Amino acid sequence: MKKLIAVIPVRKGSQRVKRKNFKLFGKKNLLIYKIEKLKKLKLLDDIVVNTDSDQAIEIAKKLNVNYFKRDKYFASSKCLNSDFWKNVADNTKSEYIMFTNCTSPLIKLSTYQKIISIFKKNLLEKKYDSINTVTEIKEFLFHKDKPINFKINRTPNSQDLPNIVKLNFAINILSTKQMSQNKSLIGDKPYLYKLDEIEGLDINSKFEFSYANYLHKLKFNKPIK
Repeated sequence: MKKLIAVIPVRKGSQRVKRKNFKLFGKKNLLIYKIEKLKKLKLLDDIVVNTDSDQAIEIAKKLNVNYFKRDKYFASSKCLNSDFWKNVADNTKSEYIMFTNCTSPLIKLSTYQKIISIFKKNLLEKKYDSINTVTEIKEFLFHKDKPINFKINRTPNSQDLPNIVKLNFAINILSTKQMSQNKSLIGDKPYLYKLDEIEGLDINSKFEFSYANYLHKLKFNKPIK
């Protein structure tokens, strides 16, 4: 059994941005960029594209990485994330999984290397059992018409808001067994690794796709490092 496998999930029927994993991003597409970047990581034992898309499978074959053909249900909107994550774990033959999305295309190779190293170190010391990337939110948040991170009659400056972070699902590493049992990418003792707004950018809209593409051309138009 291989120890650490990177799993790239690719869904054929993306909802908010049609075929976003295959749209031209720079000179290639999001899936090709992600595979090429991960292939430079010597800390990985394998790369698997988990997909229901024949096009994604052809790309995986062309770039000489493995793939798993996902059942239609686990690529549908009816399937909860928790059920999908369990299915990924149950069909990945490894001790640990690094679950990483194409839709976070601006993560540096050095960030991957650092996160994997941190995970291995904390695993040995038994401090944390997963590492999950997050992005800080400094916004005035409401839920059901009520503020949840500030008081209306004592509103702070935005920089003084509580240190709330959101999962950006750029990089998640945990044991395959735990991922299956908990049906989650998050361990019982997660290490939350903060990414800045650029590396943590997750493409979920046409605007975010265009913005990420602009940043890619502006800052990441050199060979992948």
